[in-house]
Amino acid sequence: MVTLNCVWEDEADQSLGLPTYESAGAAGADLRANFPKMQRNGVTIEPGARALVPTGLRLAIPVGYEVQLRPRSGLALKHGITLPNSPGTIDSDYRGPLGVIVMNAGAQAFHIEHGMRIAQMVIAPVVRGELTLVDALDDTARGAGGFGSTGQG
Repeated sequence: MVTLNCVWEDEADQSLGLPTYESAGAAGADLRANFPKMQRNGVTIEPGARALVPTGLRLAIPVGYEVQLRPRSGLALKHGITLPNSPGTIDSDYRGPLGVIVMNAGAQAFHIEHGMRIAQMVIAPVVRGELTLVDALDDTARGAGGFGSTGQG
């Protein structure tokens, strides 16, 4: 188990609690919209628009890990609510406010209420590679076949 140290932003509603895993097998902890006092009525996102939704938190992610932000499947299916940079990455050296870029890909305006579960965060190990310039790449059966090159179905 990996420990993430968290601190609340000054105007955060601490009664909402920290992100939680909603089932025993959940890979992601649900993040809640946590608006400052002057914006506790939330925000409405029109179709095609996006907004930065605050969580009220700052994180200290251990070196060698990242936090990935992902959409919640129910919001995506029912309302077209997604994260345009999914999965979003929070690096281990970032200590600023944790915000979620939320986009409305649906047909109707969508209101994000204070305290609403808006995204999931997944803690994942980071493997850094060493990039090396070579004269040629090894051959594979697929070769340079790109999008759709492996067939249909």
